Amino acid sequence: MRVDEFDYELPERLVAQTPLSSRDESRLMVVDPVDKTLVHTHFRKITEYLRPGDLLVLNNSKVIPARLYAKKVDTGARVELLLLRPATEAQCWMALTRPAKRLKLGTELVLGEGAEAVSIRVVGVHDEGIRTLHFLTEQSVTALADRYGEMPLPPYIHAKLEDKSRYQTVYAKHVGSVAAPTAGLHFTQTLLDEVRAKGVDVHFVTLHVGLGTFRNVQAEDVKEHQMHSEWYEVSEDTADAINEARRAGRRIVAVGTTALRTLESAGVTGTLLAEARETDIFIYPGYQFQIVDALITNFHLPKSTLFMLVSAWMGTDFAKEVYATAVENEYRFFSFGDAMFLTRR
Repeated sequence: MRVDEFDYELPERLVAQTPLSSRDESRLMVVDPVDKTLVHTHFRKITEYLRPGDLLVLNNSKVIPARLYAKKVDTGARVELLLLRPATEAQCWMALTRPAKRLKLGTELVLGEGAEAVSIRVVGVHDEGIRTLHFLTEQSVTALADRYGEMPLPPYIHAKLEDKSRYQTVYAKHVGSVAAPTAGLHFTQTLLDEVRAKGVDVHFVTLHVGLGTFRNVQAEDVKEHQMHSEWYEVSEDTADAINEARRAGRRIVAVGTTALRTLESAGVTGTLLAEARETDIFIYPGYQFQIVDALITNFHLPKSTLFMLVSAWMGTDFAKEVYATAVENEYRFFSFGDAMFLTRR
């Protein structure tokens, strides 16, 4: 199975550069892969397609303002640091760096200015531009990111984000992601209240979105691609609620590919486990879904692992037809773009 099979044509003008004025103003394409039907509507009407008894699962990971700009102590050269996750050593973080070739073992950096500046030392050198950074301060690294960092918008977004909260879901809780679980950006608190009022149960999982979001698939054969691992947690309450809902024949609706990957990782046997661990699950055509019955998701990059996941859901040929229809109807694509609601048998 070649990666090229998951390519499609996308005009650059359809890549959404900024969020809409209201989260739920985005468009929604409702897709039934069984009957091959499409409905064009708006996200604020999502409750019309949810049923009483459905169980909606959202990823409550919170995005770190993970993009930092520091200077080399010896030359004053500016370097970019994208925090990925804590390392095992205290005050150490793994970071994607640029230009990485300048950051050798022992390189000294400084973040900020004057008396409040923080020293950073490179204590580990890894492949793909990743470095282990030791922050020589008692302040938490997440506090430093809040103070000095920028939201780590994907490289296809070139416009400045005026409001940081718009790259954060309204229910974000647990700090740890370097990219937003973007399907959830469409929900307002009011809309979630309407979902609950319809009789839909709402539960949360946590998956901290990591480096894989920023990495293209380099292999020519899909099966040769290795996913970067990401940490997730499913609570006992959520696992019990989902298992009970499945026994009762109620639908499990995942909001976003991160929620889906969490549920499928913890539910490989068909029963969802309450657990906290890392996953590198890679879902592509041929995969048999165990837990999730419906999916809310945005439109994804050509040849990306997320488009492969959508193709696993509804078949590659039909996925391309759906995306071609989205292009024809000028849907907005990617992180700040429009959404799909996908069902299955």
